[in-house]
Amino acid sequence: MDKKEEIIVKKALVTGSGGFIGKNLIEGLRRCGDVEIKTFDIEDDIDRLSAHLKEADIVFHLAGVNRPEKVEEFERGNAGLTRTIVDMLEKAKRNITIVLSSSIQATLDNPYGVSKKNAENILIEYSKKSDAKVYIYRFPNVFGKWCRPNYNSVVATFCHNITHELDITISDVNKEIELVYIDEVIDEFLGLLSDENADRGKYYYNIKRTFRITLGELSEKIYQLRGMRKSLVVPDLSDNLMKCLYATYLSYLDKDDFSYKLDTKTDQRGGLVELIKSDHFGQIFVSTSHKGIIRGNHYHNTKVEKFCVLKGKAVIRFRHIFGDEVLSYHVSGENIEVVDIPPGYTHSIENLGDDEMIVLFWANQIFDPEKPDTYYSKV
Repeated sequence: MDKKEEIIVKKALVTGSGGFIGKNLIEGLRRCGDVEIKTFDIEDDIDRLSAHLKEADIVFHLAGVNRPEKVEEFERGNAGLTRTIVDMLEKAKRNITIVLSSSIQATLDNPYGVSKKNAENILIEYSKKSDAKVYIYRFPNVFGKWCRPNYNSVVATFCHNITHELDITISDVNKEIELVYIDEVIDEFLGLLSDENADRGKYYYNIKRTFRITLGELSEKIYQLRGMRKSLVVPDLSDNLMKCLYATYLSYLDKDDFSYKLDTKTDQRGGLVELIKSDHFGQIFVSTSHKGIIRGNHYHNTKVEKFCVLKGKAVIRFRHIFGDEVLSYHVSGENIEVVDIPPGYTHSIENLGDDEMIVLFWANQIFDPEKPDTYYSKV
């Protein structure tokens, strides 16, 4: 009998495990299955760090200081902790891979930037002495779920304040910033677990995709997301930045603010509720119809629709506006199907059941009362 292929479990140490990037990285590592996760955070005893370094195969060094009470804490929390890690590894005679979360400010002559640059230099020196692989990432503004607002992320601050209907402050609306989305960072990090043929002579790496935007444009996009609940208009989610911002924005909603009311238009036939609208894909709405009710008896020239009965029984009838033949499609919520409504065919839908019928509709354009493209013609 062939021996089963042995599964090699890597031990990954994450410093700063309770922080924004740390939490997202741990979530990603948990999904890997073949990784044993070790953590170290600010409140942990230094002996815990030493013990984990004796076992770890890779260190994701995310811990750092960026808003201390005293300037000296920059050096101690960034370069100092990095020196401690290297000293512990050298004492244990280990040369393991280290991934450093640095900052674009490492090129600047300020206390934070200098401390980050010093941390980078310590790791480069360690790599040259031990032949260990070192990955240094100078991150711009990282954004995404679980980032602390009113701290060091403008996206987190804007999302938190705007979801809570608080004011935001912008010193210069034309100031351009560079952003990187947290999932792209985590995907990059997870890829390093199997980077066996890494170039020992290379130290600096970048996330492939970043976004550039002004503070004014950023605030406008987030306010647009807040306005969706009233306008129902979904922004262009083919824009990758907007897609990432939308996911981030929703993560800042309070737990009692996940739902919102919709306006129901009612008459003798039943009710109609618009769900979402988009300049790019039209709109989706739901209707309810009482027993025997017929809706429609009209046609469109350019507008097209899809009908889907979710509950009840119905017959959808069609007639070409220049013909006499009537086509009938019998549908029900028991066997879900979609019926396309072509232009130039007058159409109707009749509730054949004894109970209320519920139908989901899609139209390829938002309804415009000034140009409805809807013309009465009985089927």
